[in-house]
Amino acid sequence: MKPLSQSHLQRWNLFNQFSRPVFFCVFLLVVSSEVIESQFIVKTLPGFVGDLPFTLETGYIGIGESDDVQWIYYFVESEGNPENDPLMLWLTAGPGCSGLSTLVSEIGPVIFNNANSTVEKPMLEMNSNRWTQVANILYVDQPAGTGFSYATTPKAYKTNDTLSAMQVYQFLKKWLVDHPKFLNNPFFLGGDSYNGILVPMILQEIYNGNEVGEETQINIKGYILGNPLTDIRGDYNSRIPFAHNVALLSDEIYESTKQNCHGEYLNVNPNNSLCMQDLQVVDKCLERINKEYILDPLCDTSNTLKNSHLFKRVLKSLDNTSMTNWLLPRVQRQRCRVYHEDNPLINIWANRKDVREALHIPEEYDGIKWVKCNESLTFDYGKEAISYTNNVPSTVVYHKHLTYKNCRALIFSGDHDMLVSHLGTVNWIESLNLLVVNYWRPWYLDNQVAGYTMKYSTRDYNLTFATVKGGGHIVRLYKPKQCSRMFMRWLVDDPLYIFTS
Repeated sequence: MKPLSQSHLQRWNLFNQFSRPVFFCVFLLVVSSEVIESQFIVKTLPGFVGDLPFTLETGYIGIGESDDVQWIYYFVESEGNPENDPLMLWLTAGPGCSGLSTLVSEIGPVIFNNANSTVEKPMLEMNSNRWTQVANILYVDQPAGTGFSYATTPKAYKTNDTLSAMQVYQFLKKWLVDHPKFLNNPFFLGGDSYNGILVPMILQEIYNGNEVGEETQINIKGYILGNPLTDIRGDYNSRIPFAHNVALLSDEIYESTKQNCHGEYLNVNPNNSLCMQDLQVVDKCLERINKEYILDPLCDTSNTLKNSHLFKRVLKSLDNTSMTNWLLPRVQRQRCRVYHEDNPLINIWANRKDVREALHIPEEYDGIKWVKCNESLTFDYGKEAISYTNNVPSTVVYHKHLTYKNCRALIFSGDHDMLVSHLGTVNWIESLNLLVVNYWRPWYLDNQVAGYTMKYSTRDYNLTFATVKGGGHIVRLYKPKQCSRMFMRWLVDDPLYIFTS
C-alpha cells in the first residue's frame, strides 16, 4: 500500500475503489507515515558530482487540525549570510506544480547539465543564476497531491484558493517554529503564474496574524510575483489587445472585435452573433501561437496536456513536450520549450529510487510516479473542478489592502507572454491608484536593455513593476540571468533603471 499522491487524475477517488476493510488498512498505513516529519540534511544528490556545496534540507510538515495534509518542503540556506539574509517562501506555478522543479531547474542552486546528460543518467550542475546566492529559499509541494505531498483522507485532497492560502500560512508558522533561528530574518513571499491569486491572500493572513498577536510573528517585508494571474476576467481580456500590439491581429480585426464584443472576451453573450464571428476570426489567427512564449513554435506531441490555467474558454495552448522531442538533435529541440516540461529529464530523475532516497521520500512512495504538475489540480474556466476549485476570481482588492502596509512588491512580466500579459498586469496595478515615483524607463544588464520598469508608491508601500525583454510566461526559463540580477538588485533596494555594465 502507498500514500495517495499526485500521479493520477482524481487520486483521492482511489479511496472509493477499495472495499471498507482494505480502505481501513490503507488509511492506517498512510497515517503511520506521519513520523516522517523529521528534518533531513541532504549531503549528496544523484547526478551531482561530489558533496553539495550548499545546505539542503527536506522534511514533511502536517497541515490541518489532525495533520491530515502532509506537505514536503525543500529548504536551501543562503550561500551568503544565512543568519541575516532574507528568508523567502517560493510557490511554484500551478495549482499543483512541484517546488522540486523550481529547486532543480529554475531559481534553485542546481540545474540539469543537458549537454552531459543521457536518458539513463541525468546530470546536475551548479546554477550560475541561482537566487540562493543571496537568500534562504523554502520550496514546497502544495496543495496535497502535488509532487511528493499527500493527504490521509479523500476529503483532504479537495481544496480551493481560500483554504490553500490558510494552509500555506499554517505551514509557514509551523516551519518557523521548527527553525527559530530564521524568525527574525526579513521574510518575502514569492510566486508566479497562478500564485498571483494565492500570494496576496497569504500575505493578508500573515499581516492579520501579526496584528492580532499570533505567537509566531513573521518578519514580513514584501512579496515578488512573476507574470501573475491576478484578475481572471481582466487578465483574459488583455490577451486580444496584446495580440494586436504584437501584430498577431490586424487593426481591422482588433477594432471590429473590440467594438462588437465591447472589450469583453471571456464572458461573451452567445446571442451576440457579431462578437462570436469576430472571436472565431481571432481564434483562427491565434490557434497555432504558443501563448506562453509567442516566438516559440507550438509543440504538438502525443503526450500533450492542456494548458493548466483556468481561463481557457477560447484561446488554447499545449504544455508538455515528450521525451521523443527532447531526444531530437539539440539545434532542433532548443526551440521547443514549453511551460510545464521545459526539461523532461526532471521526470526521469525524480522517479529514480536513489533520488527519492537522497531526498528522504518515504518508502511508501515507491512505484508512485512523480509528475511536475498534477493535472487533477487544474481546471478550465466554467467547468467543474476535479479536486481544486478557483473560488477567488480576483485578488486586486487584496493588493489594495496591502498598500496600507509597510511593504515592498516586485511584479515582473515576460513581455512575450500572452497567457498573462503585461498589459493585464499594468491595468490592475494602475487600478490601485498609486503615485508614480519613476515613469516608464529601460533597465539594463551587460550594457543592454533588459526590460522596462516603473516604480509606484503610497504611504509605506512601494511597488516596482518590470518587464523582462524577450521573456515568456515562466520568465526564469527564458531569461534566467536577467531575472536573477533583477531579484538581487531589488532585494537591496537598488533602482533597476540605474545603468550597470
